[in-house]
Amino acid sequence: MANVEIYTKATCPFCHRAKALLSEKGVAFQEIPIDGDADKREEMIKRSGRTTVPQIFIDAQHIGGCDDLYALDGRAGLDPLLK
Repeated sequence: MANVEIYTKATCPFCHRAKALLSEKGVAFQEIPIDGDADKREEMIKRSGRTTVPQIFIDAQHIGGCDDLYALDGRAGLDPLLK
């Protein structure tokens, strides 16, 4: 099973959508909340090069945000990564 990490904020609707898609697929993921956590936010920016949430990694490969995750799924690229 793939190692899925997702950087999130509690108030972010895109984070909830991304988590919903992963949950639908029965994937366990490690949620890394960055609300009020400057160190975790810095870590996310270093890893992804982006400042927005969510930022999603599958087996340490940067997937991107919610739209990227749905686009990947739309072109049947997500399932193989999750295996």
